[in-house]
Order: sequence, then structure tokens, then C-alpha cells
Amino acid sequence: MATFLYKLGRLAFRRRHFVALIWVALLTLAGVGAASAPAAGSTSFSIPGTEAQKAFDLLDQRFPGSSSDGATARVVFKAPAGEKISDTLNKATVEKTVKKLADGSEVTSVADPFQTKAVSQDGTVAYASVRYDVSGMELKDSSRDALEAAGHDAQKAGLTVEIGGDALQAGAEPGAAGEVVGLAIAAVVLVITLGSLVAAGLPLLTAIIGVGIGVSTITVLAKALDLGDTTSTLALMIGLAVGIDYALFIVSRYRGELAEGRDREEAVGRAAGTAGSAVVFAGLTVVIALAGLSVVGVPMLTKMGLAAAGTVVVSVLIALTMIPALLGYAGKRVRAAGEKRRGRRGTATPGAPATPGAPVTPGAPARRPGLGERWASFVVRRPAAVLLLGVVGLGAVALPASQLELGLPDDGSQPTSTTQRRAYDLLSDGFGPGFNGPLMIVVDAKDSADPKAAATTVTDGIKGLKDVASVSPAMFNPAGDTATITVVPSSKPSSVRTEDLVHAIRSEGTEVKADTDARVLVTGTTAMNIDFSQKLNDALVPYLALVVGLAFLLLIAVFRSVLVPLKAALGFLLSVLAALGAVVAVFQWGWLGGLLGVEQTGPIMSMMPIFMVGVVFGLAMDYEVFLVTRMREAYVHGETPGQAVVTGFRHSARVVGAAAVIMMSVFGGFITSSESMIKMIGFGLAIAVFFDAFVVRMAIVPAVLALLGKRAWWLPRWLDRALPNVDVEGEGLRTAADADADGRAGRGDGDRELVRA
Repeated sequence: MATFLYKLGRLAFRRRHFVALIWVALLTLAGVGAASAPAAGSTSFSIPGTEAQKAFDLLDQRFPGSSSDGATARVVFKAPAGEKISDTLNKATVEKTVKKLADGSEVTSVADPFQTKAVSQDGTVAYASVRYDVSGMELKDSSRDALEAAGHDAQKAGLTVEIGGDALQAGAEPGAAGEVVGLAIAAVVLVITLGSLVAAGLPLLTAIIGVGIGVSTITVLAKALDLGDTTSTLALMIGLAVGIDYALFIVSRYRGELAEGRDREEAVGRAAGTAGSAVVFAGLTVVIALAGLSVVGVPMLTKMGLAAAGTVVVSVLIALTMIPALLGYAGKRVRAAGEKRRGRRGTATPGAPATPGAPVTPGAPARRPGLGERWASFVVRRPAAVLLLGVVGLGAVALPASQLELGLPDDGSQPTSTTQRRAYDLLSDGFGPGFNGPLMIVVDAKDSADPKAAATTVTDGIKGLKDVASVSPAMFNPAGDTATITVVPSSKPSSVRTEDLVHAIRSEGTEVKADTDARVLVTGTTAMNIDFSQKLNDALVPYLALVVGLAFLLLIAVFRSVLVPLKAALGFLLSVLAALGAVVAVFQWGWLGGLLGVEQTGPIMSMMPIFMVGVVFGLAMDYEVFLVTRMREAYVHGETPGQAVVTGFRHSARVVGAAAVIMMSVFGGFITSSESMIKMIGFGLAIAVFFDAFVVRMAIVPAVLALLGKRAWWLPRWLDRALPNVDVEGEGLRTAADADADGRAGRGDGDRELVRA
């Protein structure tokens, strides 16, 4: 691996014009394709195999043309203070608005609140239900504009009008200001770490190119593959973070190779062969984790994971090829590590050896250990105390995760500044909290001897259950073999009581099936969310086993050790549990919610645990690979285990710390999003990177390695013989260099012998 990447890096350095042209051409093609691509089509939310999805599919068959998955809207009207919505002028305004809504091109039906009795008991609030023949993502902008315009006209007449439902659904938009701030922080960190604007600009440039190619490709394929805006957001988030980090590690290693006196082409090759090998395997762990989301069985998660994994692959390829090419263009503007400092002291010349064990010039001042080296020395001296403090600290932060409640965000989690949230609150006040999440009961009576009697049995049974606010009469299809019943819970959609009601109705349906041969299915947005959460919970353990198992095997080959990968996996579990604990504290309990712009607490997004496991595991293994490979490199070259830990920190801690800060800045920029899902993902990933990089990798990992000593690098002989030699440490490069040096020395000795002869 190292030898191949060494040759690839040198080739890219020499053929820099060709390499740069290829990547610019790919970016241009992707950009042109994205600009001319058709608008994304339906991004319908489906969960194959669940009861709620089976009910939707059955409705499409038995109620043709009903558009069961079509967009819906609720236009909520509230009368002025002291008036009723049924007063003459107010009623006329509502009826005029209903008529205007019905004229929409994509509207299939509009329910007049006075005919459907959709008026609150106190007579102050009413709502009109609007149904469309396409999904919320397919709805034309003109239809949304008409919906909002109708509401504005009613407002001018003196009514309070708010609009809820998925008809106003918009793509998840990250906070643009937050992204800019995150990138600005990343730029500052890069300048401090790499010592020049040119060197700092290379990782930013390549990351932006990689993300541009990845996101543009997703846009091109969005229509054909049914990709939503959240897919692009995730690809952008992950692509920026890993793109900057991977380039940073290669540029940093390049500067270190220059400091050892190598010429620029050789330094590029060495950096690509060593740091580039770590980039490849770190990228593989991220790809495994993201692509592994496919095993969950939810199409939306599969597409998000594969799209983000593709962006990571592009980031790795750019780091291995375009960074060497750009280093060739940069020339002397990217200096050797520590060159300025040595020049000021006047104790060494640029390019002088700076490797551990290099001879020290008599009278020269001793090299001052860096912060990372001093910290590693402390950990090696006090490993048990550091390990205990790190584990107990993260364990305490993880405690709130034991109270984790899962659900999917609804309009009640939107900021109070949005019309969706205000409509949600008006409906809750006027009709009860459960009115925002009605359940749809589908009675499949095709095999029943008396379909109407079966539907009556279902209706009577549901009325007798707890937490039921109302039950509508059964409505049959034209064939008379399938009925729908609307049930309004007495509690809000995301509550545990509503979830218990769904399970109770399904239990009741089992008894109905036995008595009448009619099948009872519960669906609707609330039931779909419950089924989605359950499916993710069921898939978490198999997914974790698959991803961690594959990465464990990969890391055994990288580190030539059994205990180091095991320690890496256990450390990851600790950091992800701590991150989930922090997410629960902020978004479920409301701690520091005002500081982060969390206006409404509630259940944690149901995909958050499995999503964090996938993304954070891949990113955590990045730091494990980059940090521990330098330790193993030192150990393989003869240092004691304790010395190897300190040496690894001397070379990697500063860069790993900078990479973590950059990744946190990129993720943190998404916390400013108005979309609660994106805000939660951004916070969860940022805090997880903090815990994993600075507590697990910087404290727990060196403490464990110091306690294990040589046992950390133990590998059974039979396994050592079976594993391929991936040579992440670049030992093959060192051997080749030694052979070249011996060959040159041999030729010199032969020449001298000829002269003497």
C-alpha cells in the first residue's frame, strides 16, 4: 500500500497539470449537470415491511385515485378577540378562502369547516383540510404560493390564519451563516497548524472541490434515485469535514518530510505513502459505517448513507492525487515544519534532520517539548488515574442516554416563528393536542362475511380504549370491502401515551381478526413514525455488529494487533454514548437549549442513535488510525512502548487536535439551521467528535497503551501469517531507501577499488 501510494504521489507531483485538469474537468461536468438536472421528484417516506406502510399500500389499491400519500395542509382560522368564527363576516371570509383554495391546480379536495364541523367547542377556531394529488416534495411552488396567498387574504379581513401540514414542506436548509463561521474557524486553525496561508488554503480548496463534485452528482441523480435535500446536506457535512482533515494530514506529513531534508518530490511521495495510507484506511472505516446503513432496510437512510460514502471516496481520491499536485504548484511557499522557528533561533538550518534520535549539535539549545508531547509523558507516568478519570467523566455525561425517548420531529418542534408551529399550537388549544396527529385505521374486510359489522366492531373496540379523544364513523370504498376510521388521540403525536394507544389498537385488531376475519391496520404519520423508530431500534444491534466487526478486521490488518482495535471499538462506544447523553440533555431535557436555539424540547429523532453510530464510528476511527499508526511506527522502529506513545503524540497530537477542531467547527455550523433535525445532527456530531478526539483518543487511548505495554501489539503468529501486509507505517519505503543507499555506497566502494588498482 505505502509503496503504491508513494509512486502515485510522486506521479501526481510530476504530472500536476494533468491531475489538476482532471479534477477541474470533473467539477465542471458535475456543476453543469447539476445546473441542468431536472428538479427532484418525489421523496416519499416509505418503510417497507411495517404495518403503517402496508396500510398505505392497501389504500392505494382499494381507494384508487385517493392519493393517500399526497400532500396535506390545514389552514387554521382564529376569530378576533371577543368574536366567534361563525359570525357572519368571519364565516364569509372562511368560505371565500375555502373556495379560493379549491381552485388550485393540484388540489383534490378542500373540506369546509362548517360542513365537516371542524370548529372548536368555544367557537373561536376552525380549520380547513386541503389535500393534493402529489407529495409535499413534488408540489409546485405555484401551489404553495396559492396556499399562502389565500391565508394572507383572510388575514387582511381580520382573522388570524396559520398553515400547517406537509404541503409547506421545504428542503432542510443548513444555516448559511453558521457554515461560513465554521469554515472561517477551520481556516484559522489550518493557518496556525500549517504556518502559512498557502498551506492552509490547500485543504480548504480540495475539500470544497470534493464536496462540489459530490453534492453536484447527488443533484444530478436526485430525480432518478429519489434523493431528498437531507441527502445533500449530509454529504456536504461529512464531505467538508473529512476532506479538510485528510488533506491536512498529508500536508502536515509533507512538511515533516521536508524538515528531514528530503527534496520536494520525495517528500510528497513519502507523505502520500505514509499519511496517505492512513487516509485510505480511515476513509474505508467511514465508508463502511455509512454504507452499512443499508442493512437497516429504510430506503431513505440507505440513500443518505451511500451518497455520503461516495462523497468520502471522492475526498480520499482528491487527498491522494490533487494535494500532491497542488504541493507541486506551491513549491517553496509551503515550508518545512518548524523552519521559521529554527531560523529565528539560528541553531539549525532549514532542512536539518529533525527526527527523534538525530545527533544534537554541541552547544545548541535543547528542543522544547510541545504540549502534546508533555501531555503524553504525563499520561505515560499516570495511566491508571487518567484512564479512570476519562471513563468516569464520559460515563457521567452518558447517564442521560438511559432516559432516551425516540420519535420523529413534527410541527410542534418547529421554531415559534414559523406558521407551521403556530398552526400546531392553535389546533392544540382549540381541539386538543392529539388533533395534530390523528391515526388512520384501515379495516380490510375483503375476507369477512359482514364487512360493515366488522367495521362497527373495530369502532366500538377503539372507543373503549384509554387516551382516545374521538373516533369517526367508518368510510367504505366503492367496493365495500375496505373501510377507514380516523382516531384522534387525547395526547400529542410524539408522546408515549399515543404510542401506547397505537399498540393497544393493534392488539385489539388481533382479536377482531380472530372473530371476524377482518384485518385491522394502523397508519398515518404518527403510526409511521412509531414504526420507523421501532425498525431502527431493531436494526441497531445487527448494524453495530456488522460495522464494528468489519472495521475491527480492517484495523487488525492495519495495526497488526488484536487489543488495539478492541480498545478502539470500546472507546468509540463510550464516546457515542456520552454524545447521546449530551443530545438528550439539550434537546429532550432543554439544558442549554436557549443558548443553542432549541425552542421546543421533545423526543430525540428516532434515526439519531443509529445515525450517530454510523457517522461517529467512521470519524472516530480516523483519529485512531492517524494517532496510533505513528505510535506503531515508532514501536516498529525500536522504541519502547512508552516512548512510542510519546513519539506518536509528538508527531500527531497537534495535527489530530487541529483536525478535530476543524471537524467540530464544520459540524457546529449546522447548529444554526432552523430545521430541528439538522440542528440536532450538527450538535450530536460536533460533541461526539469532541469527546472522541480529546477524551478517548488523547487520554484514554495512550493510558491504555501505557498500561498494556508490549501486550498492546500482541498478535497470534498464525494470524500474523494470514493477514496481508498493508504497511501503513511505510516500512517498505524505508527499506527501499536503505537499499538504494547501500547500492550507492557499494558502487562508490567499487569505484575506489578500481582507482586503487
